[in-house]
Amino acid sequence: MTESAYEAGISGPLSSLSRQEDSCDNDSKREKARGKPGSGRKEERQRRKKKKEEEEHKKSMAEGSVSVEELETSFQKFAVHGDSKATGKEMNGKNFVKVCKDCHIIDGKNVTTTDVDIVFSKVKAKSARVVTFEQFTQALTELAPKRFKGKSKEEALQLLYGLIAGKEPANVGITKATKAAAVERLTDTTKYTGSHKERFDASGKGKGKAGREDTPDTSGYVTAYKGSGTYDDKVKEA
Repeated sequence: MTESAYEAGISGPLSSLSRQEDSCDNDSKREKARGKPGSGRKEERQRRKKKKEEEEHKKSMAEGSVSVEELETSFQKFAVHGDSKATGKEMNGKNFVKVCKDCHIIDGKNVTTTDVDIVFSKVKAKSARVVTFEQFTQALTELAPKRFKGKSKEEALQLLYGLIAGKEPANVGITKATKAAAVERLTDTTKYTGSHKERFDASGKGKGKAGREDTPDTSGYVTAYKGSGTYDDKVKEA
């Protein structure tokens, strides 16, 4: 047997053995690809845990949800603010901005006054200057993701509703009575004299027109006479 034939005879069994090893390696890789023993149960536990967390989240959202009635009540209070003729069914742009400021929807970072103006113009009718309650809720849907970034759409909207529900316009700009000593003594009616004293009664309440004008005495008695109405009693005593 020649040397080349001898080598061919050896290489044949070796190549067969190599193919068997490759086959075993491939089978092992496929087993690993299918996952280690118990990996399926681990994935199932993770899926169940995630599902449970989602259900708890939905439950908490339902418990903390704001009703449409609560939201509409606040809408009506802001809608009539500063306008005695308003019906509460529509809201102008000025009051919409006030809602966003008083309820802290405008935070100066995620939501600005410009954002609010843009959304208001977007949801209102083309030639209208006011929005209805339905358009108002549509505007909130636009603002919610901007105000609460990172939250789901539903969660952000509920959080935004929570800022508005139960709120009413803040009476900014109303002058309050000053309690400073220098001012308080000027408004104490018990210290008034002369004609100014005659404008208030003993309790400090103003008399109105009677305290500002001299009303003529038409009783027929002399001015400052203190016996008015005593004549009949004197006749009966006699």
